[in-house]
Amino acid sequence: MKHWGYEAVFYQIYPLGLCGAPFENDGVQEHRILKVLDWVDHIAEVGCNAVYFSPIFESDTHGYNTRDYCKIDCRLGTNEDFKEVCDALHKKGIRVVLDGVFNHVGRGFPQFRDVCEKKGDSPYKDWFNIDFNGNSAYNDGLWYEGWEGHYDLVKLNLKNPAVVDYLLQSVKFWVDTFDIDGIRLDVAYCLDFDFLKRLRRFTDELKEDFFLVGELLHGDYSRWVNPEMLHSATNYECYKGLFSSFNSMNLFEICHSLKNRFGPENWCMYRGLHLLCFADNHDVSRIASILTNPAHLPLVYTLLFGMPGIPCVYYGSEWGVKAEKKQGDPALRPAFDEPQTNELTEHIRRLADAHKECKALCYGDIKIPVLTNKQCVIQRDYDGQRVFVAINADEQPFTAHFDAGYGLADDLVTGKTHDFGGGSYLEPLSSHIWRCK
Repeated sequence: MKHWGYEAVFYQIYPLGLCGAPFENDGVQEHRILKVLDWVDHIAEVGCNAVYFSPIFESDTHGYNTRDYCKIDCRLGTNEDFKEVCDALHKKGIRVVLDGVFNHVGRGFPQFRDVCEKKGDSPYKDWFNIDFNGNSAYNDGLWYEGWEGHYDLVKLNLKNPAVVDYLLQSVKFWVDTFDIDGIRLDVAYCLDFDFLKRLRRFTDELKEDFFLVGELLHGDYSRWVNPEMLHSATNYECYKGLFSSFNSMNLFEICHSLKNRFGPENWCMYRGLHLLCFADNHDVSRIASILTNPAHLPLVYTLLFGMPGIPCVYYGSEWGVKAEKKQGDPALRPAFDEPQTNELTEHIRRLADAHKECKALCYGDIKIPVLTNKQCVIQRDYDGQRVFVAINADEQPFTAHFDAGYGLADDLVTGKTHDFGGGSYLEPLSSHIWRCK
């Protein structure tokens, strides 16, 4: 089944970082989110047609400890400011997806403050998992469940209909106010299945083609990604292979993962699923810092855009920004005065254009006719269209011999015509997307 989300090229922004907001919520209103207006043209020029915003709503610090689901964080500005940003993106044909942090709230969440103050007399005592006979790390005179032991993140009780209704009405507010097109669900692997099903039914009725993508790490993604729940999920299972296959010069690793998950055989784990694929994001080291050989960077992106799934580019990485997780999360979420461009940016633009032009890259199954430690050719077929994604990670040239089923192809990376006759010559450290004709 087709969906705009399956054909999109995403661009992720961490607004509190990009816009240079202080880490602690100082209560001072600054219209920083308007800075994104200066990035709209750049996002379009990179070839992205959907933006996924990390948290934008009022929070204690980093955005994931929410205080108010219906008010833009004062460090970023006002609801009117963000509506202006959404309108500018929509005018460019760019969809808007917001981070939905529904598993937990911050300690500054008013309903939680009410429980801390009134204890058992609070009408919100069942909004959280509370034990009034215990105590917390903050000496609240009560114990509460925090997310994975983080007590600045107060776990919501999603079994409580009042909590679910509150969250669904918040989503309605986002659609009514900002006309958003989808939600990325934080820690979706922690969310109650009944809640996810209710959210899917609610959003299906709320707006046509509304898109739900969940943050998943491990487990069988199809438990969450199905017609009753999510349209997509983050593909962490293939994330490591994207870089380690190049660092260890063993492309068998990533290709084996792709074949097992997305191959045409019925036993393949995620056959027919469309997962959100990334080389980096706000939680992990930048890909430019991880790769041993910088010359592999454009090749990683070719593989990212050529493999099954929905490609997502993290702001700054399109021009090769570096940062490591060991430096702390703020280092992964920096402020930039303005977007930059270089050869990598142009390469990603060509890949994005290819992904949008070739439905085989969005919906096609996967075969791998050529595979060595240092080279691979991936075949994608859909509705009569055939596309090959070729990678040579070696510093020596390579000629790939395989039956393409066609004589010629358009090279969507170089803009030239490719002739399959006599073998397909690959320059050292090169990558190609060949659309057969």
